[in-house]
Amino acid sequence: MAKKYGMIHDNNLCIGCQACSVACRSENKIPESVYRLQVWVNGPTEYPNGTLGYEYHRQSCVQCENTPCVSVCPTKASHVNEEGIVLVDVDLCVGCLYCIAACPYQARYVHPVTKAPDKCTFCHESRLSRGEEPACVTVCPTDALVFGDLNDPKSKINQVRSERVTYRQKEKLGTSPKMFIVPNHKGGINS
Repeated sequence: MAKKYGMIHDNNLCIGCQACSVACRSENKIPESVYRLQVWVNGPTEYPNGTLGYEYHRQSCVQCENTPCVSVCPTKASHVNEEGIVLVDVDLCVGCLYCIAACPYQARYVHPVTKAPDKCTFCHESRLSRGEEPACVTVCPTDALVFGDLNDPKSKINQVRSERVTYRQKEKLGTSPKMFIVPNHKGGINS
């Protein structure tokens, strides 16, 4: 069975340190003016138990199974590989930017050097092709990111999904993201 890669971002473990963003930029040689990955920090918010806390949102491609960015691409530059990873073939891209307009997660940008759309690829071009986890997962000091093969019932990502409640952003759109989020349950509200 082919692999189908996915990732979990645990809001309870994330501390917003941005190590993932820095590692992504370094590993993928992303220019300073753009990013494939950021962690947005919201707060502080006062919880029902009177404590203060922050919410952390991973802003990146969510690797949809039903890909609006691929559907609108007139040249098939945006495509899904055999492992379910959404990629962009720069040589086929004509720069129409339909994929950027179609992405409901605002995860794409125009790379200032290639002039083609770019986005998170789970480090497909580098680390994943060597059998390594994405750079963001490797450097996370709290293990807030879990990566693995969703088709392998014994994979770590499936173990975590069986133990924790998760959701996916904008599920109502039918895009079936392979980025799962463990919601924040700090402040005395357990999920």
